[in-house]
Amino acid sequence: MGEKIATRDAYGEALAQLGRSNPDIVVLDADLSGSTKTAVFAREFPQRFFNMGIAEANMMGTAAGLAAAGKIPFASTFAVFATGRAFDQVRNSICYPQLNVKIAATHAGLTVGEDGASHQSVEDIALMRALPNMTVLVPADGVEARLAVRAAAEHVGPVYLRLGRPKVPVIFGDDYSFEIGRAVRLREGSDVTLAACGYMVGPALAAAKLLAGEGIEARVLNMSTLKPLDGDALLAAARETGALVTAEEHSIIGGLGSAVAEFLGQEYPVPVLRVGIGDTFGESGPPEELLEKYGLTAGDILAAAKKAMGMK
Repeated sequence: MGEKIATRDAYGEALAQLGRSNPDIVVLDADLSGSTKTAVFAREFPQRFFNMGIAEANMMGTAAGLAAAGKIPFASTFAVFATGRAFDQVRNSICYPQLNVKIAATHAGLTVGEDGASHQSVEDIALMRALPNMTVLVPADGVEARLAVRAAAEHVGPVYLRLGRPKVPVIFGDDYSFEIGRAVRLREGSDVTLAACGYMVGPALAAAKLLAGEGIEARVLNMSTLKPLDGDALLAAARETGALVTAEEHSIIGGLGSAVAEFLGQEYPVPVLRVGIGDTFGESGPPEELLEKYGLTAGDILAAAKKAMGMK
């Protein structure tokens, strides 16, 4: 895991590749194309790129119109604006009529860093998960992000694609296969399961390695699709390891931890502990310091794993 690529950079590259093979791909941005990396597409396909200005609600409505006309629009801005400022349009103009719009939101979570709480979206998954007809994807690295973009384009219906600002270690090889709705087992283990998404997949793998040093074998699941959830993978984990820990760069309210706890609470109750952001906003600071302060490190996952095992 030496190489590092930001999932937003991978998104920009994948978007341009899609544009070359599919003339129906169009891209909209809310005056942030340099940051969301849609500028890569814009340079190559200026006639299919629309800078909507700082008007996110209008951007979502326009994307809905383009989808109704048969195009495949990718609407991009920061996660906090895509899901918060434009929620009404996403709900009523995209999800309700089941239009084929892809919302690719970058700069999610605490790792936005110094921009602070106003730009750190810690509730976007909760908002998008709650919407009927919405598919929610949270890729773990650049490789998976590129594949998720292609899968989103091929999927018919609304998709929310959550992407990050910082460069993250490359986890997957060129032979990796991504499928919407499928969790991927990254490490075998029978003592406890660590289910993570996005940025936190790396720390989950690091925690599993630390646990192995203590004689504890932790299964690691990459839950890159939060909706629809891979119930089969979670049931197998619950039955075979007896306890789970979820890890996400998002509030523990309404995100991956909630989704897993809701599902297993109904289908196969076992201890589920959630590593994520508590009921609080973020603050300005270097990403690594924020992750440590808010309890999103490999050490925090390790401690939760031991506690969960003790609750069996």
